Amino acid sequence: MGGDHDHHDHRGHDHGHDHGPGHSHAPKVGAGNQRRVGLAALLTGSFMFAEVVGGVVSGSLALLADAGHMLTDFAALALAWFGFHLAGRPADWRRTYGFDRFSVLVAFVNGLSLFVIAAVILWEAAERLQAPPPIAAPTMLSVAVLGLFVNILAFWMLLGADRSNLNIRGALAHVAGDLLGSVGTIAAALIIMRTGWTAADPLLSVFVALIILRSAWAVTRDSAHILLEGAPSGMEADTVAADLAANVDGVESVHHIHVWSISEERPMATLHARIRADASPALVKTAIRERLKTRFHVDHATVEIEDGDHAPVCH
Repeated sequence: MGGDHDHHDHRGHDHGHDHGPGHSHAPKVGAGNQRRVGLAALLTGSFMFAEVVGGVVSGSLALLADAGHMLTDFAALALAWFGFHLAGRPADWRRTYGFDRFSVLVAFVNGLSLFVIAAVILWEAAERLQAPPPIAAPTMLSVAVLGLFVNILAFWMLLGADRSNLNIRGALAHVAGDLLGSVGTIAAALIIMRTGWTAADPLLSVFVALIILRSAWAVTRDSAHILLEGAPSGMEADTVAADLAANVDGVESVHHIHVWSISEERPMATLHARIRADASPALVKTAIRERLKTRFHVDHATVEIEDGDHAPVCH
């Protein structure tokens, strides 16, 4: 499942695509995605240093947590940029599907890094709740407001990219967590300035950590599903089999179905179809591939035709 297929046509086996080196099945990666991710990485990486200084000077955990998040944001966005760059390279003899899967791997690593960030924030918050340190709230507020503007700008840049892409979703999750972190830090600074209640700082950090965990789970779950070659949503084997049997003339049943994806935009399929004795194997195969493309957006399918005795049909 998900292995390489040689380009040939024998005993009913056909998929009609060229697998030669230098030819890629991958859709051309949008230069806009790569450019937007790169600019967002520069923004977050540049402001991260200001947050570190502000966090140390003010004594705010919320600022330091946001700076730590920005550090991983920068790493995640830089990796995402590199992932888009690599995914645009053509396939070769050793990587016949190209480099699309690298961007999914980057999204998975980004999701795991979010779990680590949230755990560190929660640990530090628990310690600070037991012994709240003094906090310079005005400094904390000034840096947090600047951070909010930077995060809004980075988020706006990423919103213009392809949000169906897992890598973009992972980057958006990082920046959204950072944006909410800035909002929480501003709220905590205002509370401390008004009431002197310094516990607001670690408490707001806990709230941000919980939001980060939610994003981490979504990105990690979806990317892991692709890496494990699970069926894309709505393309489970029984769904595909029933649809083809009902909508392709000459098909009696479909079995030995494997459905997976190279990336979220590139679903793949292999299957065996049992056809009526009077049906044309070549016409049925063409019709199956067309149905897979129009109904399930599968551009690459390996189809094998069987006769009534379940033997492959020769042409």
